[in-house]
Amino acid sequence: MHIRSLKIYCDIVRLRSFSKAAELNDISQSNTSQVVHGLEEHLGVQLIDRSKRPFVVTAEGEHFVEGCRGIVKRYEDLEQEVRTLHDAMATRLKVASIYSVGFTQVSQCLQQFLAKYPQADVRFEYLHPERVYEVVEAEEADLGIVSYPTRSRQLQVLPWREETMVVVVPPNHRLAHQRQVDLEQLDGEAFVAPNADLKIRQAIDAEFARRKVEVRIASQFDNLEIIKRFIETGSGVGILPTTIIDREVAIGTLVGLPIVGEPLKRPLALVHRRDRELSETAQRFIELLQRHAGLAPKDSATSSAAESTPEDDFNGETTREADSFGAAASKRPVLA
Repeated sequence: MHIRSLKIYCDIVRLRSFSKAAELNDISQSNTSQVVHGLEEHLGVQLIDRSKRPFVVTAEGEHFVEGCRGIVKRYEDLEQEVRTLHDAMATRLKVASIYSVGFTQVSQCLQQFLAKYPQADVRFEYLHPERVYEVVEAEEADLGIVSYPTRSRQLQVLPWREETMVVVVPPNHRLAHQRQVDLEQLDGEAFVAPNADLKIRQAIDAEFARRKVEVRIASQFDNLEIIKRFIETGSGVGILPTTIIDREVAIGTLVGLPIVGEPLKRPLALVHRRDRELSETAQRFIELLQRHAGLAPKDSATSSAAESTPEDDFNGETTREADSFGAAASKRPVLA
């Protein structure tokens, strides 16, 4: 017995007309008669006495229509709930990001996005890099933002942007007056470093080794705020992405010095599950982020996903290491 048949029967009784019920349900009048006949045959009772004009609803028919109204109403409510839930899910986007891609770095894009798509519900969560990968794989987040991305068979990696790294010193440091710095000038300096297991630290160490520079590791943390605070107090120098020190440079508590020669870059990327189709909201948000980073349309989320296969970009790595400086909300430094 179909819900639609129950609705048609309810409409016939409510409108006291087979023809009006047929018009309302976009069917023929003969079909409405067949619906009632089918219900009567199924129940083994007469619901409507059609021998009288106008027809009369039997006692069994009145009792049946009362129950049917509740069933039909509950089903219609359920349909609406499901559609509403689908609409909400389609416009909701949860983004998991490493700490060092702070909210201020994406706030302009987010404001522009929400202005254009006010129905969208975009939520950010800042996590340790390993957790970013984990929550995206577990479908607890739709999109992840990581640095030095690691490819896998489960996750699609989409390029976002590269951040230039600079030497960071306090304003009273001997190098602070220079416009740029040779890394060789850091030889023997006290250095406030990211933890040794982070990709950003490995990139810095590799550059020091290439240039035969030896620094003294004064402290090492995976907390962005602690690293900057230590540099501000004169505990050492550091190397950080320019976007991370914008506020401190503006107020004069830190100085960022470009590196002479080929600059160090920190790559940032977006990750999502390969086997899950991105919602329209997610695709539009990715495209906006990439457009702000100056990526051409051919590098957009949809084309990258379409042109890349697991075999194309899986490099067999099983470890995931990304930059994971803690944000101000994460007050606890994690020692190496």
